[in-house]
Formats: sequence, structure tokens, C-alpha cells
Amino acid sequence: MPKLIWREPIATTTITSRQPTGEELGPDAVPRAREPEPEPKGEAPRRVVTLGDIAGRESGGLVVLLVAVGILTLASDEFLTGNNLANLARQVAIFGIIAVGQLLVILTAGIDLSVGSVLGLSGASTAQFLVAGMPIWPALLLGVGIGTVLGIVNGLLVTRALLPPFIATLGMLGIARGIVLVTTDAQTVQGLPAGFQAIANGTILGIPNLLIVAALVTGVMWFVLSRTVFGRYIYAVGSNPESARLAGVPVRMVTISVYAISGLLAGLGGVLLASRLGAGIPTAGTGFELNAIAACVIGGASLFGAKGSAIGAATGALIMGVLNNGGNLLAINAFYLQIAIGVLILVAVGFDQLNTRRSATAG
Repeated sequence: MPKLIWREPIATTTITSRQPTGEELGPDAVPRAREPEPEPKGEAPRRVVTLGDIAGRESGGLVVLLVAVGILTLASDEFLTGNNLANLARQVAIFGIIAVGQLLVILTAGIDLSVGSVLGLSGASTAQFLVAGMPIWPALLLGVGIGTVLGIVNGLLVTRALLPPFIATLGMLGIARGIVLVTTDAQTVQGLPAGFQAIANGTILGIPNLLIVAALVTGVMWFVLSRTVFGRYIYAVGSNPESARLAGVPVRMVTISVYAISGLLAGLGGVLLASRLGAGIPTAGTGFELNAIAACVIGGASLFGAKGSAIGAATGALIMGVLNNGGNLLAINAFYLQIAIGVLILVAVGFDQLNTRRSATAG
């Protein structure tokens, strides 16, 4: 019987390799070189809004403005006179201030229907303070403060009570107008000091004070929207509030702030209008909210939010002012001017919708 000899097992190493598949074999059964796998795609780069984009939205309004100025210059010898341009500047300035405030709300996809009534309440209240003997600057600050407080209330109704902006500001429109009619007994407040009237009717180096104030407001809002974090927050909220919230944007605070600024500028407009007229008129500002919205839309703003600029809103207000002023010089029926402004609004919104569809198709 043979002897059984125990041997230690020899350690072996198994080498495994992936067998090439049929798709990787060439016609001669030679493995093909594998194509590198595509790297995982990261987040798509965000589109940055440039000055060129903003200028593109404003260009239509600027063209309309230049055409209107050219036509009126040829049609009327009085259009380019110093007195007429000064009156035009005073008329447009207040609309421009309100339109810039309205623009901030529209950029967040909201709307403020109360600016006209807030303007009337602030102006009449300031006039009452002055008639009661209050110094000019404290009365002025109180009038602007009233508008700011009402704007904050609008923001709270939208963000805390979760009311639609249309309903919240429509309610404030009625409340503010009712308060001013009750407090003034629907009577004009007269007897304002000459120093207060000089604020809106005075000039600096021949330039009307109202135009200077409107230019400062427009310049400050342009800087805020295009050069500050708060401005980027406003556009982000108007583009997609939920995405903005997830990105760390304080959506509620931004929304309240834009309504507060809109109320502040409406209050400032009311104080300046009372100074210009030399009286506090309880019905002042009726319909101004529609004019402010129209100026924003004509100037390139989108009612769906996140599109528009302060310069565009001011341009829209200037277009409306030029049309009204030219209509008066040429003795054109004011009803025809309303039709023309309505057509401009429809054309502006139509172009905005067309551009939106083209962008969606290209994307």
C-alpha cells in the first residue's frame, strides 16, 4: 500500500479580468479602445443679467420717447421752450417717483394698487400738520412716514396674512382714501407756508427741484437694483421665490421691504404734490396707481416679475408725460391720448410675451 504524503498547499493568486463584450471586439476579435465615460454634469451655470440685457429691454421705450419728442418738436414751436420743459419736468417727476417704487413691487411679481390713495393721504396729512403750526421738515417727514407705514402693512398682509398682492393693496386703496376723506371732511387744506411751496416749485441753477429729486430717486434705485445684494434678492424673488428661499434669500423680508419702499416713495410723491399745488387735496392721486403700472410696463418691466429697471420705469413715465404735454400743446382730445397710452401698454406686453416665448423655445 503506498504511503500518503501530506504536502502544504501552494498559495495561488487569482487574476481576474473583464472579458470584452461583443461590441468592444473588432472584426478580427481585437478589443477596441474604450471611449472615456463622460464626466458627470454639474449644475448648469447661472445666467447673469448684464447691462446689455437691461439696455435691451429699455431700448424700445427710448425709441418711442425719441420718436415722440421728434414729432412734437416739428409739430409745435412751444414744445422745446424753457417754460414748457420746466412744466413737463414737474409733471413727470412725481409720476416717475411713484413708478420707480411700483417697479420694485412688480419685480417681485407683485403689484401695489394703493400708491395713489397713499399719495393723497400723505399729502393731505402733511398739509394739515403745517396748517396746525408744525415746522416744515417734521411735517414733511411725518407725511413720508405715513406712506412708509402703510407700505409695511401691505407687505405684512402679503407675507403674513398670505393675501394676494392685488387684494391686499386694493383693500389698502380703499382704506387710505377713506381715511383722508374723513380727516379732511373732503375739503381742500389751504394756507400752506411759502417755504413749503418753494420745495417743489423752486429751482437750482435753473433746474426744477422736482426733477432733481426724481433723478436722485431713479439713480439710487438703479444702483440698488444693479449693484447691491438686495437688488439681486429682489430679482431672485421675482424669478422663483421658492428657489430663492432654498438659496438663503430672506423672501419675506425682501417682499416687505419693497412694499415699504413703494409706500415711502408714494408718500414722498404726495408731499411733493401738495408742495407743488400749495394745498392738500383729499382726492389727489386718483388713478395714479394705473399710471405708475403703465409707466413700468412701457419702460420694459414684466408683470410676471424679475424683468425691468429703474431707468426703464422713469423712461415710461417720461413717455406718458410727453404724450400728455404734446396733446395739450396740439389741442388733441385727451380721450385719444388715453387710447394711445393703452395701445402702448398692449404693444409693450405683447413684445414681452413674444420675447419670453422665443427664450423658452431657444432654451
